[in-house]
Amino acid sequence: MKKILFVEDEEALQQAMGKMLEQHNYNVLKALDGEIGLKVAQKEMPDLILLDLILPKKNGFEVLEELKNDPATKNIPVIVLTNLEGSAEVERALSLGATTYLVKANYKLDELLTKIEIVLNHAH
Repeated sequence: MKKILFVEDEEALQQAMGKMLEQHNYNVLKALDGEIGLKVAQKEMPDLILLDLILPKKNGFEVLEELKNDPATKNIPVIVLTNLEGSAEVERALSLGATTYLVKANYKLDELLTKIEIVLNHAH
């Protein structure tokens, strides 16, 4: 069973997504801030990380940078979730090593699922 770490501080979204992923046989790990997200990633070594950019304690850019600078976690694919539609933020996330990104307002949960499956299938 593939492990997905979901780092997101909006609990409602965290719950809805977590449920949907579990229904599709993913093991979902959750973190409500960047600091916990980083710790969980290092300890659990998930197959994929869904990362919000605007987070308490450590923002998504900091988390991404630390993940990619650590040889143990640098190959874990990261899908960045954001409400920041500015191309500068997106460029920055991709340049720091994000695999892909999704603007929250523009997708439905099933589209996200498809995106996750594509990334996981290409990861190995």
